[in-house]
Amino acid sequence: KDMQDDKPPVFEAAGLLSLCIAAMTGMVEGATFRTERMRQAAELGYATATDLADWLVRQADVPFREAHHITGAAVKLAESRGVALDQLTLAELQAIDPRIDERVFTALSVDASVASRASYGGTAPEQVRARVAEARRALGLE
Repeated sequence: KDMQDDKPPVFEAAGLLSLCIAAMTGMVEGATFRTERMRQAAELGYATATDLADWLVRQADVPFREAHHITGAAVKLAESRGVALDQLTLAELQAIDPRIDERVFTALSVDASVASRASYGGTAPEQVRARVAEARRALGLE
């Protein structure tokens, strides 16, 4: 059987990969990050909603299904007020569910959310630094 038919797609894929690498290189080299804007987007995007549901399950012994509904109500309230979840008052959160206590605020900040993902490859700062160091070593930059 003729094995030549399989080669054009391989060469085409290699060419496309080369273009993608060049585009990514240019994008990353020229990237600037507006960290304050990124933080605002994370806070008002309700990225910590999952952390609230997790906290309710782990710390307040709320069944997951209930935690999901409570979290939805908290997000709806925060959205209606144009604030982040951690800017709701304890009284507002307790009006949604009385099992919520002051400990909840340790789970609601973006910083706490990021830091809590401390497993391999997670978003915790020490994990990010470790993965960057690994990548630098793999690329021979250290």
